[in-house]
Amino acid sequence: MDEFERLLAEGEAEPVEGWDFSWFDGRATEERPSWGYSRLLADRLSAAGIALDLQTGGGEVLAGAAGDGTRLVATEGWPPNAAIAAQRLRRLGGTVVLAAEDGLLPFLDRSFDLVTGRHLIVEPWAEIARVLRPGGTFLTQGVGSGTNRELYEFFLGPQRGDDRSDVAAADRAAARARAAGLEVLDVRHERLRVVFHDVGAVVHFLRKVVWTVPDFTVAKYRPRLAELHRKIVVEGSFVAHSRRYLIEARRVSGRS
Repeated sequence: MDEFERLLAEGEAEPVEGWDFSWFDGRATEERPSWGYSRLLADRLSAAGIALDLQTGGGEVLAGAAGDGTRLVATEGWPPNAAIAAQRLRRLGGTVVLAAEDGLLPFLDRSFDLVTGRHLIVEPWAEIARVLRPGGTFLTQGVGSGTNRELYEFFLGPQRGDDRSDVAAADRAAARARAAGLEVLDVRHERLRVVFHDVGAVVHFLRKVVWTVPDFTVAKYRPRLAELHRKIVVEGSFVAHSRRYLIEARRVSGRS
C-alpha cells in the first residue's frame, strides 16, 4: 500500500494545465492515428496566409506544426490554458483570443484561409463555415463516442447511450459539415489502443481529461483506485481503447 499511496500522490501533484502529455512517458501509451495529424497540420499551415486554431489548449500542437509565413490566431476557453498558449504563440507572432467553446467566434466573415481543431469539445460547424474564406479548408481530428470506455466503466459501471460504432462519430461530423455548406474532402476513423502502466498515470489522466469520469476525485474513488492498482500489479497494465476520426472540408468558392 505504500506504493499505492506514492502513485496516488504523484498523480495528484502533477499540474493539469495545457495539453502537454510528456509526463506520461513510460507510464502510459496511446497509439497514434495512422494519418498523422501534426504532419497534416504542418502541411496545411504551410499553404495558408492566416490560420485559426480552435480550442487550442496550451497551443502545443499548433506551435509544433507552425512554420514561417503563416499568421496564427487561436481560441481557448479556459483562462489558465489561454495564458499558456498566448505565451507560447507570442514567440511565433501568434495571438490567442479567450472564447467559449459553444459560442460565436469573435471574427469577421471570411477571415481565414485555414481553420483547424484537434479534439474539440464542440465543433461549431456554422461558425467554421462563416469565418472561412471561399476555398479555405477546415481540418480536424475528433474524439469518437466510447473513447476509453473500459476506463470510465471501471469507475462508473456500464454506461448506456454511447455509440459503439467506430464509424458513427466520423459520419455524424461529415454530415454536419455538409449541412453547414462545406464540401467534405476526407473522412477517416480508427480505434486505437491505450495502455496505463500504473495507477498514478490513471489519476493524472482523469484529472486532466475531466470528461472521462466527470466527478472524479481521488477521495471519492479511492476503493476503485485500490482495485485498479491491484489489477495493474497482477496483469502488468490496464488497457482501454480510444476512437479518433479525421475530417477535412472546404468552403466552396463563391458560396455565401
